[in-house]
Amino acid sequence: MSKSGLHAVRTEPAPTTVLDTEDSPARRQWLTEDEVEKIIRHAACERDRTMILVAYRHGLRVSELINTTWSQIDLDAARLTVRRLKNGEPSVHPLSGREIRSLRKLKRQQPLGSRYVFTGRTGAPLTRNAFYKVLEKAAARAGLDDVHPHLLRHATGFKLVNQGMDTLSLAAYLGHANIQNTKRYARMDSRRFDGLWRD
Repeated sequence: MSKSGLHAVRTEPAPTTVLDTEDSPARRQWLTEDEVEKIIRHAACERDRTMILVAYRHGLRVSELINTTWSQIDLDAARLTVRRLKNGEPSVHPLSGREIRSLRKLKRQQPLGSRYVFTGRTGAPLTRNAFYKVLEKAAARAGLDDVHPHLLRHATGFKLVNQGMDTLSLAAYLGHANIQNTKRYARMDSRRFDGLWRD
């Protein structure tokens, strides 16, 4: 509960689906942290697990993820320089111990001097389509369908706003130049006004 007592920090609710039209099937709007962890556990290899973890923890778009270079990562200082696309604002994010361990392991598996963090067999960065398939297969093994990479970014926004992060901080974290793009995450939580009044 916050000091003001106006809103409590809650655990994440089950994923929400929204009907696009009367004729279309319900589509998943985001993933919960538990679902992301389940997908990570079902990923095929260390590279795939690390990709999903980093994409989720930093709210990365697919192009931002696959183009991440080792020069953006300072494992000793535990920092990731996030280069945003779509006119997004760049920022520096902290790396968790779990991420650092996974990234160190991944780096040891690569040839010395590799430029990109997430590479295929040839040493070139993984393609967008390849990551789509990595995520889709891991999600399917975890028993989740209709999962695509942008749901990881939505999951980041939803988790942070649900933990009480303010809109300006969330906008900076996700690299939104326009704060209107950030407000959607506050709208995602239908219980955001629960507990305002106590009788």
